[in-house]
Amino acid sequence: MSETPKSLKYTKSHEWVKPESNGTITVGITHHAQDLMGDMVYVELPEAGSKVEANKECAIVESVKAASDVYAPVSGEIVEANDALADAPETLNKDPYGQGWMFRLKPDNASDVEGLLDAQAYEALVASEKH
Repeated sequence: MSETPKSLKYTKSHEWVKPESNGTITVGITHHAQDLMGDMVYVELPEAGSKVEANKECAIVESVKAASDVYAPVSGEIVEANDALADAPETLNKDPYGQGWMFRLKPDNASDVEGLLDAQAYEALVASEKH
C-alpha cells in the first residue's frame, strides 16, 4: 500500500497525524478511510479554540454512502480548521494527505503523538480488517 506516507502517525480509527515544527499537529483521514467511504459530500469541522479529547468524536465526514465520525488522535486545543473543505469536501478524496487535511491542534501532551501507530502498524491494521 504505497499510499501510506511513512512520515505520518496513524490511529486505529483511520486518522493521520503530522507533527508540525511549531508543536501543533495536522490531522486528516487516511486514503483507506476515504476510499471505503466513497465520494465526500459534506464535512463538519471543530471550531478553533475548542478543546478535544483523545479518541472522542470531533468532526464528521459524510459521503454518498454514509456519515462517519472523525476522532481526535490526542487531547488538545483546536488551533485551525480547514474551512476550504466546506465548499469542496471532495478534496478529502482527491488529496487526503495534502489539501484534504481537516484540522490542526495543539496537543496537551506532545508525547501522546509518539504513542500513535506508525505507517507499518497502520498498514497491518488495514490488512487485518480486510480478512
